[in-house]
Amino acid sequence: MSEKYDLRKVLAEIKAVPGQYHETDKEINPDADLAGVYRYIGAGGTVQRPTQVGPAMMFNNVLGFPGSRVLIGLQASRQRVGMILHHDYKTLGQMLNEAVSHPVQPALVGRQDAPAQEVVHLATDADFDIRKLLAAPTNTPVDAGPYITMGVVYGHSVDGQLEDVTIHRMVLEDKDTIGMYIMPGGRHIGAFLKEYEAQNKPMPITINIGLDPAITIGATFEPPTTPLGYNELQVAGALRNQPVDVVQGVAVDAKAIARAEWVIEAEILPNTKMQEDINTNTGFAMPEFPGYNGTANPAVNVVKIKAVTHRQDNPIVQTTIGPSEEHVSMAGIPTEASILSLVDRAIPGKVKNVYNAPAGGGKLMTIMQIHKDDEADEGIQRQAALLAFSAFKELKTVILVDDDVDIFDWNDVMWTVNTRFQADRDIMVLEGMRNHPLDPSELPEYDPARIRVQGMSSKLVLDGTVPFTMKDKFKRASFKEMDNWQDYLK
Repeated sequence: MSEKYDLRKVLAEIKAVPGQYHETDKEINPDADLAGVYRYIGAGGTVQRPTQVGPAMMFNNVLGFPGSRVLIGLQASRQRVGMILHHDYKTLGQMLNEAVSHPVQPALVGRQDAPAQEVVHLATDADFDIRKLLAAPTNTPVDAGPYITMGVVYGHSVDGQLEDVTIHRMVLEDKDTIGMYIMPGGRHIGAFLKEYEAQNKPMPITINIGLDPAITIGATFEPPTTPLGYNELQVAGALRNQPVDVVQGVAVDAKAIARAEWVIEAEILPNTKMQEDINTNTGFAMPEFPGYNGTANPAVNVVKIKAVTHRQDNPIVQTTIGPSEEHVSMAGIPTEASILSLVDRAIPGKVKNVYNAPAGGGKLMTIMQIHKDDEADEGIQRQAALLAFSAFKELKTVILVDDDVDIFDWNDVMWTVNTRFQADRDIMVLEGMRNHPLDPSELPEYDPARIRVQGMSSKLVLDGTVPFTMKDKFKRASFKEMDNWQDYLK
């Protein structure tokens, strides 16, 4: 069998590609400085300007955490994600769609085959303090505390029959306590938790940090593409054509990802909440994907740590900046796959590709490339937009373009809006729909008449496709094809 995939194997591969990886031994403070530095080097996305898409970065000398390293931005470039998954970055959505349809089950291994359990710290140890053990950064000086931003939560139903993995924002609150924000109605871990709470039982989980990106990208799939009980580790297995190794926890009745860098074993307390920013009282949580500081939640779930395990050799804490290009990769590419899956079943062959652009943080916006075969296809593009909204409720804006437009080139998309679009006839507005509560324009005070509760939104379709009968009026200037054009760069 080929070498098993994990974060270290992926890093070895991208190190061989110029410009994709950088590491530094210069000391860095994880409290706001680390994110502040990477903001300039490679964050991208909706991060405050100036920023850019740049290399993944490893900080080898983290103040207060000798022997621990912090990696940021591994997926903060769609092109790099393509390299990591050995696939054309423009069709990653199709690749993930295929992976969901051909799942590969995780494989249970023993502790001897689980590097994640080489070192064990029990929460009952006299000197245990997660805040001194795990180099979790803060993104800004007003964050509620150090955050785990790339932790895959792995849990199961009360009867143990269903398993799932999800990603949540998690703040280190105390020496053995984590505050976890579980968005209402949107995550399967939340559905399992309701079962435990109905029986007033703590829910055992593991929080897995430092993973192959195939796992972190696969973990962000949501219904209806992956229904309750569909363990998204199967997606990573399909992407790698090898099962993800999992191992039984050492202190809780839950499984962990065996080749993780760090694993936190814990229990979510039933029917128990706490103030997210209880240690800072700043009113803020951390920067979120729309580009704004998230409001601290007055009632996040309380997670009690039972043990922490990690690799022996310089374990890596993987982190991200909330509004960065990395979030676009993790949230946006699976959303593209979900949209493609639904529209291809309903109107096969009409949507050639979709792109969830950084301007929407991977969630709020999609650009759809439409193919019309004849006059009877007129209107099918708007049907595709409605299907996209039904595939992903957090989607807010859809831009429709023809199949001669490069959906990954923002200038080409805006060229469409400027030359193939008339605002009085090509705009669709859908009022009173659900969207993402982190969008600050969806507060009731923004529009009291239409936004009755936080998270409601009007949704927008910009139809930049040319009417089929007028295609001859919208032909792009055609240039001579030159097969040897690269010779002139030598």
